[in-house]
Amino acid sequence: MIDQVNLYLSRQSSSIRRYVWEQVVQAAVGWIPGIVGIGVRAVAYRAILHMEGVAAIEDGVRIRFADHVRLERGVYLDHGVYLHACPGGISIGRESYVMKNAILHVYNFRNLPHAGIHIGARSLIGEACILRGQGGIRIGDDVFLAPMVQMLAVNHIYHDTTRPISLQGITCQGIIVEDGAWIGGGAIILDGVRIGKNAVVGAGAVVTRDVPDYCVAVGNPARVVRNLREQPMAPVNLTVY
Repeated sequence: MIDQVNLYLSRQSSSIRRYVWEQVVQAAVGWIPGIVGIGVRAVAYRAILHMEGVAAIEDGVRIRFADHVRLERGVYLDHGVYLHACPGGISIGRESYVMKNAILHVYNFRNLPHAGIHIGARSLIGEACILRGQGGIRIGDDVFLAPMVQMLAVNHIYHDTTRPISLQGITCQGIIVEDGAWIGGGAIILDGVRIGKNAVVGAGAVVTRDVPDYCVAVGNPARVVRNLREQPMAPVNLTVY
């Protein structure tokens, strides 16, 4: 029983002392709603994570391994966001938004060298996105992820038919998304993929190989259908309400 408790605690925080402290702070102020709660957490959460400037954290945000989380000025974490930063860390650049029910999960207990999730400035992680960063996820500046995008920087080894897949280990190559890219709703980005600068991934695409800069990729598996420098899109006038 004691071993099970210790195992649980080791997967929640850097130490038992840190676990108690982080849980106390989040329980004390994590539930406070509205602008008052945001203001309180902008001060109180400095005791458990790294915050540069003021970050806005809504009520109901859950954070594990808070000492491995870094939020820059103007970051916004919406209701229901879950950050699990063990141990490679999660860093979110200035004025970036992580929207409702998004999950950013490093969850690496094998000391993988590139584990972690790093998001640049002015980027948007849409509602219910899932980012698993065992192999490392690096998202540049001004990147937009539509709702329910999955980025899975981990894969299972499955070649040995004499053993369960769950016992064969994993591979972790990492995912890179360059500045200005746009990932459409429900797209899945698999391990080892680079999405180029200002590239577009269509909604529902499954990306198994690199997408070059300024290219549009769609489908399952995704394939490049347009180079925006060679075949620019026709201009469209939009009115935003």
